[in-house]
Amino acid sequence: MRNIHFFFQSPLPTLRKRTALKAFLLKQSRRLGRPIHTLNIIFCSDPYLISINQQFLQHNEYTDIITFDLANSPSEPLHAEIYISIDRVRDNAKQLGVSFKQELHRVIFHGTLHLMGYKDKKKSDIALMRSMEDRLLTTYFT
Repeated sequence: MRNIHFFFQSPLPTLRKRTALKAFLLKQSRRLGRPIHTLNIIFCSDPYLISINQQFLQHNEYTDIITFDLANSPSEPLHAEIYISIDRVRDNAKQLGVSFKQELHRVIFHGTLHLMGYKDKKKSDIALMRSMEDRLLTTYFT
């Protein structure tokens, strides 16, 4: 059974066409070699996400996204949770001069790519991650 669920701390009218987004994520995860079994995407506030960051990762800083791979191994179908701070996405969109909708989808794709094994700590990894995000955004929105 393949399921993607969206959960909202408060309403998010910008995220439309959820069924199409779910289908896209399912297709891309298969293409990238790690099919989704269950993926929960939780949209929340800065205070909520920083509490998760402190509790589970021992980081005391704001972030736009935290991913948790709940599968027993990366060779298993994906069981995961993605937490996204709407506050950070909104601020990042303003700083980057892009729409909230575009930045929101970039962050969703970023989290999914992390769960597929993509990293973003080294310069070369960041470049590859950005390239993949751009590719997914272009594919999704055309």
